[in-house]
Amino acid sequence: MKAMVFAAGLGTRLRPLTDRLPKALVNINGAPMLELVIRRLAAAGVGELVVNTHHFHEEVAGFLRSQKNFGLRIELSREEEFPLETGGGLKKAAAFFDDGRPFFAHNADVYSEMDLAGLYAAHLSGGALATLAVRERPSGRRLLFDAGMNLKRREDGPAAPGLTPFAFSGIQVLSPEIFGRITETGVFSLPSVYLRLAAAGERIKGFRDDSVFWGDIGDMERLESVRLRDRLNRS
Repeated sequence: MKAMVFAAGLGTRLRPLTDRLPKALVNINGAPMLELVIRRLAAAGVGELVVNTHHFHEEVAGFLRSQKNFGLRIELSREEEFPLETGGGLKKAAAFFDDGRPFFAHNADVYSEMDLAGLYAAHLSGGALATLAVRERPSGRRLLFDAGMNLKRREDGPAAPGLTPFAFSGIQVLSPEIFGRITETGVFSLPSVYLRLAAAGERIKGFRDDSVFWGDIGDMERLESVRLRDRLNRS
């Protein structure tokens, strides 16, 4: 099984921590965030990963070498000029996914306790181009799903009858057929692709994540909440 880890973010809201290292290598109680994500994916059955980089590429490469790639096949997809966001980054790394099997895509700054194997199984049974892990949580960019957890559109106003808003968790499983549907070029996000495809009648599904904790390390306050949760899990 394969996966992509998005690790090209600049992490500007984590300065000064990210003045000398990439966001993906920010320390979480003795282990960088990237390591926690890789270990979670490996536990779910992933044996091959591609990690995109931009900011401090050499530091990411050196860290992975020092860990002997955690016993996995890991390749790096370097975005030298500027970060391509999740959509552009995935498209650049498309050649890595050459086995015809669905694969994970996971943000490197997301700390999750969700059932990754359950997400993968739901994708296999759902017949979707992509299955997105989603949660009930506050967000300014929530997505609307129907009763069958089919993505319909973005939440952009008053409540929509028959549709339920969920926030995307930055974790998904995609079928390789999606590469033939990505017409966007340059810098673009995966949610923008999903919304376009859903509007065109393609099946983009949500997978409800009701695990106890989800967090990202987008700023110092959220970083500390992730560190606290991780300490509790280790105790």
